[in-house]
Amino acid sequence: MSVESVSAQGFAEQSLDVLRRVTESAREDVHRAAALIADCISADGVIHAFGTGHSQAMVLEVAGRAGGLVPTNRLQMSDLVVYGGDAPSVLDDPLLEREPGVAVRLYDLAAPNAQDLFVIISNSGVNNVIVEMALHAKSRGHRVLAITSLTHTSAVPAGHASGKKLVDLADVVLDNAAPVGDALVSLPGGGAVGALSTLTGVMLVQMVVAEASGLLLAAGRRPPVYVSANVPGGFEGNLELEKKYAGRVRRTAT
Repeated sequence: MSVESVSAQGFAEQSLDVLRRVTESAREDVHRAAALIADCISADGVIHAFGTGHSQAMVLEVAGRAGGLVPTNRLQMSDLVVYGGDAPSVLDDPLLEREPGVAVRLYDLAAPNAQDLFVIISNSGVNNVIVEMALHAKSRGHRVLAITSLTHTSAVPAGHASGKKLVDLADVVLDNAAPVGDALVSLPGGGAVGALSTLTGVMLVQMVVAEASGLLLAAGRRPPVYVSANVPGGFEGNLELEKKYAGRVRRTAT
């Protein structure tokens, strides 16, 4: 790997090449994922999105954004404090996502309905809280959509006592095509720079949202979609759409 390739242009060219491949190779899986979402919305369900670390960037793409679907709920570690009454210091633990029982508590605090769908996002797909959330959701009869790196998850050991990984538990898996360790541009002498999973993950999420909206339209249903709160009437219109899901979706300050 030459020094010249470690540059803005080098990252742009490599990441755009991966994005082009992902948009082609993931077509069938995107359609299957969109069908899960369309079925959930048609059944008056809510889509619960969960991820830790930088995977929270994709969670924000799923839940509560302009141009996105209204019946979406963001699950996060801070729910333990905001809704569960834990002391804020609990979030100081950098290894909290590896603690058994955390995902079950987050699930219980969200109190999902039976028809709700879980979207679980993790590049490695092996951390305890991620696998625990998928296991618990499946045990409660929910369908699970996963976004992960098949390359990374196949290269690392499971972190859950069951020996399972996120990919083993999902009804549909979307591969973000990130390399092991996520960074894309190799450095001379070892190591790499330029994380990829957020770029491809966001592309996959928005492809699925668009495809699910098309499926809903084809079935004669108007997709419940957010308008930007920064256009006239957007905030008020969004509040009206949210009334149907009162108490089931959380919209706190971000």
